[in-house]
Amino acid sequence: MSSSEIEVVSSDSKALQNPSGVAVIDVFSACAYGDFEKLRKFEEDGAPLSQPDSNGYYALQWAALNNFPDIVQYIIVHGGDVNATDNVQQTALHWSAVRGAIAVADVLLQNGARVEAADVNGYRAVHIAAQYGQTAFLNHVVAKYQADFDVPDNEGRSPLHWAAYKGFADTIRLLLFRDAWQGRQDKDGCTPLHWAAIRGNVEACTVLVHAGTKQELMVKDNAGFTPFQLASDKGHRHVALFLSNAQRTHSNNNCVNKICHGKMADIGYAPILFCIIIILMVLFINSVLAAPNLAKVTAVVGLWGWTAVSLAVVSLIMFYRCSSKDPGYVKRQGDVGSHKDTEDLLLNIDLDSSPIWTGNWSQLCPTCKIIRPVRSKHCPTCKRCVEQFDHHCPWISNCVGKRNKRDFFVFLCLGTLTSFLAAAVGIQRIWMETPVLPTEETWIHHVVVQHPGGLAFLLVDIIILLAATVLTVSQATQIARNITTNELANAIRYGYLRRPDGRFHNPYNHGCQKNCADFLIQGYTDDDEIAWPPLQQVAR
Repeated sequence: MSSSEIEVVSSDSKALQNPSGVAVIDVFSACAYGDFEKLRKFEEDGAPLSQPDSNGYYALQWAALNNFPDIVQYIIVHGGDVNATDNVQQTALHWSAVRGAIAVADVLLQNGARVEAADVNGYRAVHIAAQYGQTAFLNHVVAKYQADFDVPDNEGRSPLHWAAYKGFADTIRLLLFRDAWQGRQDKDGCTPLHWAAIRGNVEACTVLVHAGTKQELMVKDNAGFTPFQLASDKGHRHVALFLSNAQRTHSNNNCVNKICHGKMADIGYAPILFCIIIILMVLFINSVLAAPNLAKVTAVVGLWGWTAVSLAVVSLIMFYRCSSKDPGYVKRQGDVGSHKDTEDLLLNIDLDSSPIWTGNWSQLCPTCKIIRPVRSKHCPTCKRCVEQFDHHCPWISNCVGKRNKRDFFVFLCLGTLTSFLAAAVGIQRIWMETPVLPTEETWIHHVVVQHPGGLAFLLVDIIILLAATVLTVSQATQIARNITTNELANAIRYGYLRRPDGRFHNPYNHGCQKNCADFLIQGYTDDDEIAWPPLQQVAR
């Protein structure tokens, strides 16, 4: 695939990287280095601006490659042909796509350049932009000049194929957001997912799979290989494992899996957790507080015991709240309460004028077709984008996000406190029983035989106590830092969590006191207070 990729080269191309000290001797070097005065002098001395150099490249192409819109305009005014082609039929617009020169593209297209001009390989400007990961350029020519973003080249490869092959996840998001055909097969029978698998591009595969269907996972190329098989053959273990899990998740060949696993995936484990809590409450009351073979409950023990029962009831209420509450779903087209103007803006997106755009391409959701707030994420289980997404919790059968995270945290705190009190009361009740045991019977054997319900309660309750304590401490530390579980786990993918030097930095951290106060009072923090430094706006 790489052998047919665009190559913009000349005898002087390496020198362009370091123009200091290089002599500007003709119109081509003047255009390449942006020396407007010398270009004007050469032109006034009679040097033609419409003729190619010895390699067949035009002055207009060199100016376009290096994003000099004033020079491009000057050349056009003085006879340059915006649609002139070099030896491989590439125009200046092709060259501007290599570096993402949007200003130059505007000048060229406004002066008659053909946005669909193709070179000998069938590459248009959109293909070149996808090959070099120039997402902003690609969006600009599509949104403003209606370039065809899904057109195939001579080998049947669309810009989405090239973006997947090169691993440009942001470009993939944009193309899928604009409904590029993910199932297109090139002349080799490969889909974009095949090419992402061949190169071992994990993030590209992730975006494609989450936005696609089972069909793309199972498509075979002309040699009979699926993306998973290609990834395995190339030794890309992480990609192969991901695609294998995706196939297993999407599989509906087994009727049992379709009924049982599919239903469980939709419902989650919330009913199981609810039943566990109810069973533990019954065991605690019958086998600990009111056990006939234990000593009579004292006033102090009874107070703490029934306090634990009361907290368990409140825990069930909070469990219902965080399970049933909207976690912060971002509105989509057709949602009740969504505004038509906003829908039109999102679906007919012009990122240059969008008031909710911060320059982060991961804001585009190819599935929901929306621009989501920066800290949001699409949940593949809920199939919705969630604001301030923390994680999807199967035990509450819901996402934890902006609108229900406080309820979730309160539920964890109540669960931890309830489990601790119940365990303390249970241990005290059983431990304080000191019968005279036969020499051949141990205390543990006596407890197992005489108090099986109380022992079963303690075992399950202690497991829940440990799990709830770990989750509570983890959530508390994240709240104090104003960061989510998702951001901690995927910090390397989010540019807004990195300084320009690459070190981790959380721009939402206002200090422990303010973070905690905002969370406890509002239930969330206001992300609009953040001033976004330009170097931190782009996320991979």
